[in-house]
Amino acid sequence: MPELPDITVYIERLEAKVKGVALADLRLPNAFVLRTAVPPVTLLKGRRVSGVLRVGKRVVFEFEPLDGQALFLVIHLMVAGRLHWQATPRKLTRSVLAVLDFESGSLVLTEAGTKRRASLHLLHGAAALAAIDPGGIEPLECTLDSFTARLRSENHTLKRALTDPRLVSGVGNAYSDEILHRARLSPIALTSALGADDWRWLFEAVRAVLTEWTDRLRRNAGDFPQEVTAFRPGFAVHGRFGKPCPVCQAPVQRIVYADNETNYCARCQTAGRVLADRALSRLLKSSWPRAIDELG
Repeated sequence: MPELPDITVYIERLEAKVKGVALADLRLPNAFVLRTAVPPVTLLKGRRVSGVLRVGKRVVFEFEPLDGQALFLVIHLMVAGRLHWQATPRKLTRSVLAVLDFESGSLVLTEAGTKRRASLHLLHGAAALAAIDPGGIEPLECTLDSFTARLRSENHTLKRALTDPRLVSGVGNAYSDEILHRARLSPIALTSALGADDWRWLFEAVRAVLTEWTDRLRRNAGDFPQEVTAFRPGFAVHGRFGKPCPVCQAPVQRIVYADNETNYCARCQTAGRVLADRALSRLLKSSWPRAIDELG
């Protein structure tokens, strides 16, 4: 799922292309992608874009007001949704869910696979937009104290706390792994057990990782982001199971649960302890390695 750095760069490029530009047409090859019926999307045709913003992991187009209140077209990419900019419209493929045609070009929403989780919502007024915001704190705008207070408001593992959109805005599976590795903290450490130094390290890691990756993606985006992925060659641990940690060279470990995978370095983050995988550790039982050095 695209996270804060990816969404930020999407928004910057889109605002440069469509702010002040009227929407000529909205094509929906897959009608299911539109999850709202009122107001009708036909109201958007001919209206100009006032701005493009981020709400959590959503891309939001603000259009000229209707009855004194702005219209908001909300795009939620979910796991496999992606945005593409085309100077001239091309043939629509099965992966295309929606096309926003502007005078300056076309924005194409695609989704890989068949699950069709990506969505569009058309909302009328700021109150309707606020209602879809999970309410997580903005990690690059908050203070250490407010960040600590928000994550300590519920007792969770650090991995769960960082990826809970009600607690932190815009952070998901990939960047939470990178943040925890940078902070040298275990993904299963409980928020109630962290000390003052741990919170400071975590806060600084959040700001550093998100800022560095936003800047890196911004430099590499060109006219419009093309390679939006959860697996970056420059990542330290995420998606790098079995590969050497860039800090200590120990093999990166993982915890697999359902569709999610947590990657971490046992030597840097868990004092050498290999964390139990919910499925594999039960299968291996006594043969499951307890320490990174047992892996040879």
